[in-house]
Amino acid sequence: MTFSQKFVSTVFRPLLNTLFRWEVVGRENVPLTGSLILAANHVHVLDPLFLGFGFPRWINFIAKEELFRSPFLGPWLRWAGSFSIHRGGKIREKQEVLKSATDALERGSMLGVFPEGSRSRDGKLRKGKPGCAVIASQAGVPILPVGIVGTDRIKGISWLWKRPGIVVNIGKPFKLPPTHGKASKSQRRLLTTRIMTEIAALLPPEYRGAYREHED
Repeated sequence: MTFSQKFVSTVFRPLLNTLFRWEVVGRENVPLTGSLILAANHVHVLDPLFLGFGFPRWINFIAKEELFRSPFLGPWLRWAGSFSIHRGGKIREKQEVLKSATDALERGSMLGVFPEGSRSRDGKLRKGKPGCAVIASQAGVPILPVGIVGTDRIKGISWLWKRPGIVVNIGKPFKLPPTHGKASKSQRRLLTTRIMTEIAALLPPEYRGAYREHED
C-alpha cells in the first residue's frame, strides 16, 4: 500500500463510520501477505468502498470498462490500480485482462472480483460468470469469499438519517482444484459454482438467490 493509499484510507474510513453502521466479520481470515483473489457479491456502487476500507490490505479491483471513461471515477480507478474489463469483449481483450490480473497476482497483490459481472438490482445473488474461476485456476492462488449484506438498503435520500446497517462477512480462503490445462466449459461452470456457493454461505438465506438451492 502506497503512502497516498494509506492516507486516503485514514481519511475516508471515519466518514463511512459516520454515514453508516457497518462492521467487518472475519477479518482474521484475510492473509496479510501473498497473492489472493477476493470474490464478493455486488449490490451497490459503494460495495468497493466497504471492501477497500474494511480490509487490512489494498485491493486492486477489476471494473467494467465504462467506469474508466467517467471523468470522476476514471482517474480514481487508475490511481487505485484497478483493471478494466469490457463486457462481451473479444478473445484478445479478455486475454489482456487475464494477463494483467495474473501479473498483479505474481507480484503478490490482492485482486478484487465481483463474479456476478454486474450489480444485483434486488440484492439477491445472481449466476456467476467464469472469469474469476479462470483467473484463479490459471494463477493457482487462493480465493477469499466475501458476502456483503445491507447495501441494498442504500436507496433514495432517507438512508442519510436512517444509517442502514452494513455487514461485510469474510469467509476462509480456499483453492480451486487443478484443471490440468485449459478448463473446459463444464469445468469452468463447476468451478464458478464452487466460488458462488462459498459466497452464498456468507449471506442470509433470502439473499442467496440463484444459489439458495445449494444450501446444506
